[in-house]
Formats: sequence, C-alpha cells, structure tokens
Amino acid sequence: MKLSLLLFCSAFFISINAQEKIVKTSATIDTIHSVKKAVLFSAVIPGAGQIYNHIAMPPKKKKAFWKVPLIYAGLGATGYLMLKNNSLQRSLKREYNLREATDFTQTFDTQWEQYDYQGVLNLYDQHLNRRDLFILAFGAVYIIQVVDAAVEAHFVSFDVSEDLSMNIHPTMMSLTNPGLKLTLNFR
Repeated sequence: MKLSLLLFCSAFFISINAQEKIVKTSATIDTIHSVKKAVLFSAVIPGAGQIYNHIAMPPKKKKAFWKVPLIYAGLGATGYLMLKNNSLQRSLKREYNLREATDFTQTFDTQWEQYDYQGVLNLYDQHLNRRDLFILAFGAVYIIQVVDAAVEAHFVSFDVSEDLSMNIHPTMMSLTNPGLKLTLNFR
C-alpha cells in the first residue's frame, strides 16, 4: 500500500512538473514577437500590424500607433480619387458614344456640353490615366504599410543601448598614406 501511494505521489509530482515546463515553454513562445504575424495582420487589416507592433514594444519605445491614421488617410484619399476618376471617365465615354450615335450634334450630359468632340476625348484620356495612377498609388500605400509593419516588427526587440558605440579616427596607414580607423565597441 505504501509503495503504491509512493508511486502515485511521485507520478503526480512528475506530471505537475512536466505541465509547468509546458506552460513555461508556451508562455515564452507567446512572448516572442512574430514578424510573420505583423505582416499577416497588416495584410488582412491595414494598420493592424502597426498596432500589433505597438502593443509588443517596451513602454519607452511605443511609437507605432500614430501611423494607422496616416495609412487610412492614404488608402481613403487614393481610393476616393480612383473612384471619382473612374466615374468621370465612364461619364465621358457614355457622352462620346451618345454623340457619335447622333453625328456629334447633340449633347446628352450638361456637364460636358461646353466641350467639343476632341475635348471630350482628351478629358476621357486624362481621367483614364488618373484613374490608373490612383490604382497604382492605392497599391503602393497598401504595400508600404505591410512592409512598414514587417520592418518595425524586426525592431521591436532590437537593442539600442549606450553600450554600443562606433568611433572614426584619422590615422596614418604608412608614412605617406592617410586613412580612417573605424572602431566598434560592444560592451
């Protein structure tokens, strides 16, 4: 009886100790800041990677949250201008097609009645080009914020302490050749 009780207690303590090790291991895994998570968050929801980085940063380095309004302002402005130019180029295309059907004698939209045939074509090309540029700008803002989240995630645990220093001093390589001496100190 005593032997079975001793075996039971030792097995119980061993299992508790093993569970504590598992908990400690999973806790350290959760505290490691993941660059992949920051990129994934930022790719799915623009600005979420920046917020993820902000939460993981030490208290004195928290500076990532201010980028989120800029991201949404950039995406909103480029998206709005893209849609506006798209609707204007569609309206101009419809106006051109309707004028072409009536031998360019009648205007169908009062917004474009002051323009002749060539003016409507020029405006159409202009708004088509602007729409394409704003599509590229929207994509650029989106990609830049994903890259920013990835770069900032790398710097979350980056050590910038006073113990790191670099010095550059003039030196003579030989009697006639001057040079520079670069010294890196890691204390």
